[in-house]
Amino acid sequence: MPVFDFSSLPGEERVAECTYTVFRTNTSTTSPEQPILVLDNRGINLKHHTSGVFTNPAKRTAFEFKEKNTTISADILQIDARFVSLLKWLGENHINVRLSGAKRKDGYAVYKIREIGLGGGEKLSAEDGFLQYMIERLLASDAPSEEAVDEEKEEAGDSMKLTSIQSISDFINCAGRTLPDNIRLWARRNLAVARSHEVSQEERRHAQHALSIMMNIQWKSNYFEAIDPVEARRILDEELYGMESVKQRIIETIIQINRTHTLPAYGLLLIGPAGTGKSQIAYAVARILKLPWTTLDMSSINDPEQLTGSSRIYANAKPGIIMEAFSMAGESNLVFIINELDKAASGKGNGNPADVLLTLLDNLGFTDNYMECMIPTSGVYPIATANDKNQISAPLMSRFAVIEIPDYTPEEKKIIFSQYALPKVLKRLGMNENECVLAGDALEAIMEIYAETSGIRDLEQAAEHLAAHALYQIEVNHVDSVTFDAKMVKELLP
Repeated sequence: MPVFDFSSLPGEERVAECTYTVFRTNTSTTSPEQPILVLDNRGINLKHHTSGVFTNPAKRTAFEFKEKNTTISADILQIDARFVSLLKWLGENHINVRLSGAKRKDGYAVYKIREIGLGGGEKLSAEDGFLQYMIERLLASDAPSEEAVDEEKEEAGDSMKLTSIQSISDFINCAGRTLPDNIRLWARRNLAVARSHEVSQEERRHAQHALSIMMNIQWKSNYFEAIDPVEARRILDEELYGMESVKQRIIETIIQINRTHTLPAYGLLLIGPAGTGKSQIAYAVARILKLPWTTLDMSSINDPEQLTGSSRIYANAKPGIIMEAFSMAGESNLVFIINELDKAASGKGNGNPADVLLTLLDNLGFTDNYMECMIPTSGVYPIATANDKNQISAPLMSRFAVIEIPDYTPEEKKIIFSQYALPKVLKRLGMNENECVLAGDALEAIMEIYAETSGIRDLEQAAEHLAAHALYQIEVNHVDSVTFDAKMVKELLP
């Protein structure tokens, strides 16, 4: 319970000298029932929008505002543990804010804080939205431990981009504890470099760029919620026809999360002929995991530096593709879809790109040469695709759970073309199914033309060709519909 010691001063000023209680919650939204803080409103007229500043620099325990030219202090009774350092920072910088709240039996519940920059108070470091950015990041984070709050380590924080030195500095001060320990220390060192006048302008620029990249990534915990197997199956059925054994393997692999609440120890390696849906499976797994995804095309990577980035000693230095993927995703938990893994061993004299992948796949952390910092990878789930497993090195193969994707049978291809590929194209073009019709042995003719091709990519292109031809006839020649027979199909398709 908080301890209060109130004193009545001339002018009816009320000075607060109290300690507050800290409550812990992981809710991502605020409301009167889930507030940021609770103020003591006994004898005080706290309105829905009350403007003032946080005061008492030593203990950070009150909110001070004006009423009829009288300064009034409202004691802070409770604070969400995630916001302790942010309120401390707001008080130290005398930031004028406006509180939105509601009266409860235990006090005035504040669920929104906005900057107003009035009464001589300084504006925040960013031109607009910095405070909201901080609050969103804090709400997206988990409640800190008691030890972290007691030691007054920095707080948590998300939704704009941190680019200026001042905004990065403010973020580290207010939300540094949302960063992994090694990244927080790295950030302080790089901030010192970015501010130093004892290093070159180029070094300062690189340090600021690296900081901006790192601070705009939301570093999440490696705890994953349970996955609904029924929903997982629905997504797989939506993306993939047939292949029951493949779907079963995928569900068996990812459902391990329900027991461990961590990602499986091994990523997925999908091996099969071109056009059999390997990429669609990868995207489906990302949907099931509810994670952002990024792709690495190994056929276009012939230098390890493309993955690891270049050293800051070069003027044109930049991060590697892997670090850029984290930056684009905006968070540390994501799915890496590594296309054409069987092309990963073809380096051109500067090393083997496949060796770089090993460090990423081991989930022990990845170091980018430009960032000069170890990036946690426990929240990264790799899914690789390949056509020929014989071209993949044994060390790479050992990092994956291998799933072989068989080619579709002729009967399956008929069903896919008639019930999935063609209807999908017609829907996209805004056509009715009776405007493009296959008659007699037209479907057999299509299957005969593409009998020697693997997968269904050519069939999807054939559906596109037929539908486009039918649409042309309808729009230009003003026919009601087009019915394709075997002869027309053979004349139209290559």
